[in-house]
Amino acid sequence: MKRYLAATAIASVLALGLPGTAFAQSGHFIEGGSGAPACKDIGLQVNCTGKVAGLGGTTFEITVDAQGVAKITCRNHGGKVVPGKSKTVDVTATTGPLPTPRNGQYTFNLTTEAPTPPPPGEVCPNGNCTAEIVDVTFNSATLSLSEDGVLVDQVVVNVS
Repeated sequence: MKRYLAATAIASVLALGLPGTAFAQSGHFIEGGSGAPACKDIGLQVNCTGKVAGLGGTTFEITVDAQGVAKITCRNHGGKVVPGKSKTVDVTATTGPLPTPRNGQYTFNLTTEAPTPPPPGEVCPNGNCTAEIVDVTFNSATLSLSEDGVLVDQVVVNVS
């Protein structure tokens, strides 16, 4: 009788646990071929393209986060332009929550926002200048995939 109860208890636990795995999120970035994520430095922004597959939740969202070094110039009230200090900047982009497509696949093309110039006092010879970001050098970008608000995949892509 004890063996029967133990076997029944184990079977019940397994039966209750298995349905949860059937609904597990398995969305992922395609990491090979033409759908593989690729990111390009386009001056002040990063543009990333690629494909995700295996989507099975109700909604999904893709985000891009990149950090770069900004080249900054400073313009005084007389119009003279002088170099400013370089500064690390962060840029992001997101698809926002989207409904999961029927085929579980989505091709994305995301461009980050341009960074906001820092206060002149941080990067210019004096606070009377206007700071302007003229270029940003990006090395890598982190792409994140969430399904129903849960992170399911993340890749780091070199920026070309």
